[in-house]
Amino acid sequence: MEITKNDRIGDILAMKESAAEILTECGMHCVYCPSAAMETLEEACLVHGMDVNYVLAELNAVDGYISYNTDQGVPKIAMGSLL
Repeated sequence: MEITKNDRIGDILAMKESAAEILTECGMHCVYCPSAAMETLEEACLVHGMDVNYVLAELNAVDGYISYNTDQGVPKIAMGSLL
């Protein structure tokens, strides 16, 4: 199931086992805060000054995480951790 910017953080954590780790690695360290559970991903990214499209790409990556931190600016897949 694809995660969207309108999904609530609590629902995302329930949908995807690795979501907490991915969100934390993206810079969202309060994923288990009671108020965060009711925020949409878009709202949480806005509060944290994060790019919602980047976070969505990380959450929806198949077989690993997509990283945009490359010399050429081209996404590449990293198994298990952000590059």
